[in-house]
Amino acid sequence: MERAAFFAALTTKKLKGVCFCNAAVYGNASTRMWEIVPTSGNIAYGGYPDIDELYKRQLTETDSEKREEMLHKIQRTLYERTRFAHFWPSGIGPRVEEASLMKIDPFPWAAPLEDVKLRQP
Repeated sequence: MERAAFFAALTTKKLKGVCFCNAAVYGNASTRMWEIVPTSGNIAYGGYPDIDELYKRQLTETDSEKREEMLHKIQRTLYERTRFAHFWPSGIGPRVEEASLMKIDPFPWAAPLEDVKLRQP
């Protein structure tokens, strides 16, 4: 699928199945959440009404400590409900001799796949 077609399908939520979506928005926690956390987010597939409400309230909160507390509550709730799964292709399994994790320290993902070494049968 071409890039323009992919993003058109992604933002209109027409893609089905597992979708690897990466949001790399600059900014604070609230800004980084806006595409994926609220149900109305550009690349959000589903959501929770209570989180949507909390997200909207934190947008208008002027007290920075209360806003920070709301953002932490959103993050805890998302974690508890397992809404997101981190995915780092790393080639872990019985056939893998060396998975190439942490070769680019301090980044927790794998080095290029050509660096993954397989066990010889």
